[in-house]
Amino acid sequence: MDVTERTGSRIPYAEQAYRELKRRILDNELSPGANLLEQEIAAELGMSRTPAREAMMRLANEGLVEVKPRHGMRVLPISADDMEEIYLVLTSLESTAAAEVAKRGLSVEEFEALEKAVSDMDDALVSDDLSAWATADERFHQLLLNYCANRRLMALVENFWDQAHRVRMVTLKLRPRPTNSNKDHRELLAAIAARDSEKAREVHSRHREVSGRTLVDILRTSGLNNV
Repeated sequence: MDVTERTGSRIPYAEQAYRELKRRILDNELSPGANLLEQEIAAELGMSRTPAREAMMRLANEGLVEVKPRHGMRVLPISADDMEEIYLVLTSLESTAAAEVAKRGLSVEEFEALEKAVSDMDDALVSDDLSAWATADERFHQLLLNYCANRRLMALVENFWDQAHRVRMVTLKLRPRPTNSNKDHRELLAAIAARDSEKAREVHSRHREVSGRTLVDILRTSGLNNV
């Protein structure tokens, strides 16, 4: 079934194509280095080549694919060097977001949503469910980013998240048990509750630096240098 039949939606075809192709890339259904012809993509998605081409250009602008004129696209792999660059940027941007959240403060409901995400991560570790832990971890960081209320910062961070997502999922079971990550999350919550923006920045910066270094080391030592 093509994407237009499955969604049954009036969402423009170019947007449908973009969402579906992006989902397949992030879920690793389209492997790194995969080459797809424009007409093949259009046929697979059940639409003409024009919206498929528009979707490919958007994905290229986000750094997920390389568009080949008059041909199609290639899914870009992520190397250890790429991840090093990505996490250098994420460390700076996300720690700024954390500082802004602490500075402006949170409502009771917002703070409880962050606490629930951390609690869900704890529960996932107890049950040894790394997939559930990763889902709760992503929710925590997405909520934190949302609460900083800076649309431009959000757009930049989410773009780099998308580029790193495939690597994070592929290496999930190769990484050390994320007990220290949960400790960082609780320390960050304490800084936010205290409205200590510099402490929040420091904690989140350290948290991302460690995460990035761990991922890069795994890629370099396991032979997964182009994921």
